[in-house]
Amino acid sequence: MATLATTPSTSLPTVAAVAALFGLFVWPGGGPLLSVFSLGLFSDNADVLLDTVRYYDLTNVQGTARGWEREERILLCVPLRDAEPHLNMMFSHLRNFTYPHHLIDLAFLVSDSKDRTLDVLVERLEDLQADEDPKQPYGEIQIIEKDFGQKVNQDVESRHGFAAQASRRKLMAQARNWLLSAALRPYHSWVYWRDVDVETAPFTILEDLMRHNKDVIVPNVWRPLPDWLGGEQPYDLNSWQESETALALADTLDEDAVIVEGYAEYATWRPHLAYLRDPYGDPDMEMDIDGVGGVSILAKARVFRSGVHFPAFSFEKHAETEGFGKMAKRMQYSVVGLPHYTIWHLYEPSVDDIKHMEEMEEERKQKEKEEKEKEEREKKAKDAFGSTSEQWEKDKEQMKDLETQEGKKSTGPEGSKMSNDNSKDSAEKVKAKSAESKNKGKMADA
Repeated sequence: MATLATTPSTSLPTVAAVAALFGLFVWPGGGPLLSVFSLGLFSDNADVLLDTVRYYDLTNVQGTARGWEREERILLCVPLRDAEPHLNMMFSHLRNFTYPHHLIDLAFLVSDSKDRTLDVLVERLEDLQADEDPKQPYGEIQIIEKDFGQKVNQDVESRHGFAAQASRRKLMAQARNWLLSAALRPYHSWVYWRDVDVETAPFTILEDLMRHNKDVIVPNVWRPLPDWLGGEQPYDLNSWQESETALALADTLDEDAVIVEGYAEYATWRPHLAYLRDPYGDPDMEMDIDGVGGVSILAKARVFRSGVHFPAFSFEKHAETEGFGKMAKRMQYSVVGLPHYTIWHLYEPSVDDIKHMEEMEEERKQKEKEEKEKEEREKKAKDAFGSTSEQWEKDKEQMKDLETQEGKKSTGPEGSKMSNDNSKDSAEKVKAKSAESKNKGKMADA
């Protein structure tokens, strides 16, 4: 190995300069030293920076209340599993977001899917990015494939059944963490989590949530229902405030147990964000919460950078998004919900709902059949005997005409008497004829 000899007459600055150059070009693995120089740690000259080096000042990506004005970038994360039926709806929302699209990076995780989720996703993204409207294309787009062995079916009964909740939530937490760790960049100020099956939400939702300038914030989530089920219903019960009852319950459970909300098995008596909704309330009203639902979450990126994540284990007896809320609160971040700012989840009928709808359809068909048969009977009666009401009107007119004619013929007492007798006879005949017509009509109806 080459050595560097020095003499007493050699100045210290000269030695330092030669040693630095030696280390830069000769020292094995000189890459790190080169990086040190390129970062400007030994020089104030910005021209020394190499094209392959990126410098980020994370103090500039803290997230503010008016991020669109400061050009703060958002990472929009969407987990997908057998989501093909919902992709068109999701992309209609993406096209209508009012936050500048070029400041939003998209990240999708496709996992454990059996349908054409991936193929359809790629097709829709290609259409979106090739749109002639310059405001439509988004920033960087990432599609990540990773299966987690999720075996719970995607139907409503399976996904929301109590028995599957703990294991399902833990796998969902893994999926979220994989997606976030792969997609988060140093220049992202915000992370927005959005479920694919949101049916209705304001196009301004990113700005609306961002204005509150909270570390973690969620809207209220309801779902529409058929009229026979009440018209609407709270959907996301995972956003809540902690209660003494729930804390006492947690102390009685095993270390790996996971409390899930909305099930009779765990009576927590927590105040739920969903149940506090007032359709006429102030949409900007805030409520401090401990657990958060995963349908729509806006969080500052620094929350995740500090170590908060979606626990795939029991953290304070919670996992996934509820555990994320508890962990964020533990690290002193602000976690709030908006009880009167509501978005709407897609209605997915349960097995009982489907059965009831089938019964209602059968009743409707039976009623239509009976109405049709009644109309046919009435038509046959009308064709055979005519309308009894029309016949009665004709008979009354004939009676009046006969009475008028007989009145004119009577000239004296005898004539008057004979005329009256004839009129009575004629009237009796008309009445008899009318009665006969009515009887025929009744027989036809029967």
